Amino acid sequence: MADHRTETTQRSDAAAGAASLKALQAPFKEKYRSDPAAARLTLRARGRASGLSCKVETGRALVEAGLHAATGGDGSLACSGDMLLEALVACAGVTLRAVATAIGVTLGEVTVVAEGDLDFRGTLGIAKEAKVGFEAIRLRFEADGDASEEQWATLQRLTERYCVVLQTLRATPPVDVTLLARPAR
Repeated sequence: MADHRTETTQRSDAAAGAASLKALQAPFKEKYRSDPAAARLTLRARGRASGLSCKVETGRALVEAGLHAATGGDGSLACSGDMLLEALVACAGVTLRAVATAIGVTLGEVTVVAEGDLDFRGTLGIAKEAKVGFEAIRLRFEADGDASEEQWATLQRLTERYCVVLQTLRATPPVDVTLLARPAR
């Protein structure tokens, strides 16, 4: 009897979560359907470089990025490659949770792991055949929940489809780079 009540409560909580998410997102969806231009935003990251580090404003705190220990850093600063993987983990984790809520799947503990393979000879300019950047990235979810095999497959498919960072990595957009040189003061 207690198991039935727990399962019923979980279903009710999942339905309430899905309804809450739909209610939260409904005005945005309505606005963007009626005014597609309103959905187009430019996200910005900003930082200040000094010495061999760069402090990045994250909206919550200041992150100082520097050289990776494999390229001469002392390991005390965030590595931009680590930050890219952290952005992927954050986006994929939030997307997985949102998708689960939207389709009524109750998840327990979720761990998201991103791993990327680099050949630092490329970034150090010592081997022209070595790629500069990640050669491969792996994204793994370890999730607890009572979903069916079909629901797990749907969670993965929709998370992959709607994760902004993952989709950006898979379909690299054009990136314009400009260096605005100013006279030294």
